[in-house]
Amino acid sequence: MNPADEILDIVDEHDTVTGQARRAEAYAKNLRHRCVFVLARDGAGRIFVHRRTPGKLVFPSLYDMFVGGVVGAGESYDTAALREAEEELGVSGLPRPVPLFKFLYENGEQTWWSSVYEVRCELAVHPQVEEVAWHDFLPLAELERRIGEWEWVPDGLAAWRRLRASGLSLS
Repeated sequence: MNPADEILDIVDEHDTVTGQARRAEAYAKNLRHRCVFVLARDGAGRIFVHRRTPGKLVFPSLYDMFVGGVVGAGESYDTAALREAEEELGVSGLPRPVPLFKFLYENGEQTWWSSVYEVRCELAVHPQVEEVAWHDFLPLAELERRIGEWEWVPDGLAAWRRLRASGLSLS
C-alpha cells in the first residue's frame, strides 16, 4: 500500500478519536493524529541514528535518533511501536518497547500525539532502504555532539529534548 493511502485515526487535543482520514489528507489538512517514537539501543547501549530517505512524506533527508511512524486506525500505540521498530530496523523478534512518556507535538504546520518508547535491539539490523538512507549506532556523547552539526527531524528533536529533560536514564 502507498503510505499516503494509509488510514489514520484523527484525534483531538485530549487524544480522543474524532474520525479517520488518509495519511495524505491528514498531512495536507494538518489533522492531529498519532505517532510513535522508539529509541533503539544496541547491546552496548549505543543509540540507533539514521538519515531518512529523500522520498519520505515528511522531513525527507533529515537525521533522526528514533525509529517509528504513524499509528494506524484502530491500532494501539504499543502495537505500532513494535511494528514500526521491527519494520524500520529490519528485524523480527524484538522485545516489546517500553513506554517512556507521551506528548503533543505541534509546530504550527503539523500536530500529532507522540508516544515515546525505548527498546534494546541486540539483533543485526537491516533497515528498510525505502525509509533509511544511512544508519549507525552512536554512543550518547557522539549523538549529543551531532545534534549541533546535523539537520534533525523537528519532532524527533522535540522528543529527544523532553527525554533528556525528564531525567530518565540513558545509560
